[in-house]
Amino acid sequence: MVSTLNPYVSFNGNAREAMEFYQSVLGGELRLNTFGDSGMPDADPEQIMHAQLTTPAGFTLMASDTPPGMPYNPGQNIAISLSGDADAELRGYWERLSESGEVAVALEKQPWGDEFGACTDRFGISWMVDIHEG
Repeated sequence: MVSTLNPYVSFNGNAREAMEFYQSVLGGELRLNTFGDSGMPDADPEQIMHAQLTTPAGFTLMASDTPPGMPYNPGQNIAISLSGDADAELRGYWERLSESGEVAVALEKQPWGDEFGACTDRFGISWMVDIHEG
């Protein structure tokens, strides 16, 4: 039996927009279930109860809007790391994720030999991209 670890990101009413953006960056199949689909009372029926993006590269990203009665605590408590030796693919992710966000570390060669960059996208999510040295 195989276990997996997937990032799960909470949003404050814009999970659909964020996940559609991530799908445009990473590709893949996006499944969206709304609070209305589940019949959850007191929740905006159009907001996302659960989203799952599964990409051709094998990534899985999950998310939801914060349901009523639960606190939304944005912050720097999550970062998503994309790494490997697929130079063009990783560079493309970096360009799209950072273009409307804020770059903390430019994607460039680092002392350990890899190209590495860190940014916060337009939804406030931190991303790290590490392109392994060939």
